Amino acid sequence: MESVDVLVVGAGAAGLMAAIHAGRTSGPDTRILVVDGARKIGAKILVAGGGRCNVTHHEVRPEDYGGSTRNAIRKVLRAYPVEAVVEFFAAEGVALKREETGKLFPTTDKARTVLDALLEAVSKAGVELRHPVRIESIERWDDGFTVAGSDFQATAGRVVLCTGGKALPKSGSDGAGLEIARGLGHSTTDAIHPALVPLVLTDVDPIRELGGIAAPVTLMIRSGNGRAIAEYTAPLLCTHFGVSGPVVLDASRYLLAARAAGDDATAVVRWLPDVDRGEFELSILGASGGATCQSLLKGRLPDRLLRMLLHAAGVEPADRVRGLTRDRRRALLDTLFEHPLVVVGDRGYTFAEATAGGVPLSEIRLESMESRVVPGLHLAGEICDVDGRVGGFNFQWAWASGRVAGAAAAASIRSNS
Repeated sequence: MESVDVLVVGAGAAGLMAAIHAGRTSGPDTRILVVDGARKIGAKILVAGGGRCNVTHHEVRPEDYGGSTRNAIRKVLRAYPVEAVVEFFAAEGVALKREETGKLFPTTDKARTVLDALLEAVSKAGVELRHPVRIESIERWDDGFTVAGSDFQATAGRVVLCTGGKALPKSGSDGAGLEIARGLGHSTTDAIHPALVPLVLTDVDPIRELGGIAAPVTLMIRSGNGRAIAEYTAPLLCTHFGVSGPVVLDASRYLLAARAAGDDATAVVRWLPDVDRGEFELSILGASGGATCQSLLKGRLPDRLLRMLLHAAGVEPADRVRGLTRDRRRALLDTLFEHPLVVVGDRGYTFAEATAGGVPLSEIRLESMESRVVPGLHLAGEICDVDGRVGGFNFQWAWASGRVAGAAAAASIRSNS
């Protein structure tokens, strides 16, 4: 049985940031240990952003997140804003560049640069990193915690739980941390499901025959009674199983959350996101006598996608626009501006970039990320009921919540020593 002052469980983005700031905040005799069950540390960091690691976004707002209340999310984000994250990485030798989308990447375009800097910062902060050590149980006692796992047993004055959610389980995020939190007395949201996940369409959907074709669209999530739930505009990617791309990933959590709550929610595509439906109908009515449906839309959409949509609307590419009956014109407009996707499922946690749901922020003291339920326990990262959009927002939550949790845990040990 070894003894540590602060034990950080999980060495992903939030855990590494918590360990770094715990080390920087602690006194000279404080022992801080971070453990992780993975054989290779930082799997999610290394695969993020196509292997380039989208570190954060130049503008991060509470509105970019789902889950807990925006006011709660705002308080944590303000404690460690984007500017502070950029300064942190610059001090560790990682310069970031802003791309047109607002995403911030390392100038090296290599995720390894980010991970190596974090690991070096952990070492310089005097924190020991040990893996693979899978934590299986945490018990709270009057003077701290007993933590046990594979060939590991320790007492700890403070524990920072950064075990992630369930997304990308091969990285070690398999939901075990959520079970530990519940075992200690925390609740978790009624629904926990994939977020930022591709969606599966019915086997006969012609979109599945268009694998590799992408187009900018507006994707709307509506409740069963037609109420607007969410709306995003970004590229949609047709795949052999259904749809993916930034717009689908962003919208997916809202569709899945609504359905998990028993709502027969739907996903609807506007294939011409920058075009007003009324104005487009006027262009149909005013088209020259020789204009065809294909010529009217050529260049607005990829050719194969255009042919599929015309077929779905019941018109032929060579049909003359001015010859369309009122019903066929309405069918064409509905297909272009109100095309329902028959979503029958999602690609699951293996292909999800984040987890929706977790420990509610209402059970956490936001100024320290310390549990209101279990004194001495801090929580950070994806284990919390917070999930962001595509674009570095989930990393920003990890950096901010991890920094707050780690620094507060170490400060508490120091003040009591």
